[in-house]
Amino acid sequence: MYLIEKGSEVSFTVNHSRFIGYALPCVDESQLRLRLTEIASAHPNAHHLAFAYRIKTGSGIVAHFNDAGEPSGTAGKPILAHISGFDVINALVAVVRYFGGIKLGAGGLVRAYGGTAKMALDSASLMPYVEYAELRLTIDYPKLQPLTYQVEKAGGEIVSRSFGEKVDVVMRLPAPEATAIHRQFHGIS
Repeated sequence: MYLIEKGSEVSFTVNHSRFIGYALPCVDESQLRLRLTEIASAHPNAHHLAFAYRIKTGSGIVAHFNDAGEPSGTAGKPILAHISGFDVINALVAVVRYFGGIKLGAGGLVRAYGGTAKMALDSASLMPYVEYAELRLTIDYPKLQPLTYQVEKAGGEIVSRSFGEKVDVVMRLPAPEATAIHRQFHGIS
């Protein structure tokens, strides 16, 4: 799976209709609504704003599309197909259409919306998705520096430390690394 590291904006014209595509990172539905509002505000005279998104939640991946008044399945569905094809999550791909006066037909719409979505995703900067886990350990003081070194080496971070008889440490780590560090430091005095 991939995330959009840096979004993109592309433009495509077919039979005098102008299509503007956006591929944007989107972590939840409130950010999704905000991004759609921004795009709609930037294009108040557009005829259609079709979109699709895939967001990873605690209960799985939520995917949805909207044809924005185009014939059913001709706009949002091909956009979602490209998001799924690129295996991108936490992403919104929106395509604005300014109607040029020539009807494209169902096949033409599918190609135009899907093609614009593909161009937007091709232009975006993608990065691999890494699942993170939170790990809590209680260790002796001499183990704090080696633990801190291993956490940083694994690409994680120490979220908090509580000092008492021992040190309670909360870390955020890539999930596979959390298991390895837990094995390495759990139960060590």
